[in-house]
Amino acid sequence: MAKNQKTQATENGKAEPAKKKKADKNKKPNIFVRMGRKIREVFSELKKVSWPSFSKIVKSTGVVIVVVLIFIVVVTAADAGLMWLLDLITDLGV
Repeated sequence: MAKNQKTQATENGKAEPAKKKKADKNKKPNIFVRMGRKIREVFSELKKVSWPSFSKIVKSTGVVIVVVLIFIVVVTAADAGLMWLLDLITDLGV
């Protein structure tokens, strides 16, 4: 056995390694240690990210704005058409 390993004598006289307490096994590090580890993980992952160039960001933003404007026009036209249809239906009933 290694010199630095703690041993205990048993009933039959053989030496066995000392058993760790169950509390040590289930004990978590405090919240600050755990959060520090998580923060380090986040920063290490962010270093691996391939960031887009500025021109690519501007182009993507332009595409998003154009698509949103098209949907605004379509939804507004559908709303106006349905409102016109509702006015037509309610005027006929009176």
